[in-house]
Amino acid sequence: TCYSSLTINHVAGVLAPVTKTVTYGTVTNIPGETSKCWITSNLGADHQASAVDDATEASAGWYWQFNRKQGYRHDGSTVTPSWTITSISENSDWLPANDPCTIEMGAGWRLPTSTEWVNVDAAGNWTDWNGPWSSGLKLHAAGYIYTNGSMMSRGSSGMNRSSTQSNNTFGRFLHFTSG
Repeated sequence: TCYSSLTINHVAGVLAPVTKTVTYGTVTNIPGETSKCWITSNLGADHQASAVDDATEASAGWYWQFNRKQGYRHDGSTVTPSWTITSISENSDWLPANDPCTIEMGAGWRLPTSTEWVNVDAAGNWTDWNGPWSSGLKLHAAGYIYTNGSMMSRGSSGMNRSSTQSNNTFGRFLHFTSG
């Protein structure tokens, strides 16, 4: 069942970087993956972004390293908890036991697969960042945390994780920019 919203009480610890309660909007009927129920903001975001180039921390939500369950909050200068990156050399997709969506939101929720992102992108005919933003998903340029812990491209690039492995050190993701 896909409810119009879902309220989650995140508790700082193994996965959530801070304690807070968030109400996530949900949507179905997304072209390319019409049977799926999606949240309309990033996990950990206080609210849905207000524009495709919304560079606020409250809209960005939390950031993840592939197949690791610790989320990171980046307020523009400080990473919470302290940034540590774990070396990855493995041969698996994002394991359900590490999936932040399943852990924080419950059974039935998970990160999208690479195939699901490809299907949504193709069906939406996305050619620049206006496509993901104008879709029911409201994907925006939340940026990413670079390997040294610095914030990169918030407000100018979107990198949405998938649960699908790319190689022994990275997972696949949907990436978009203004161009």
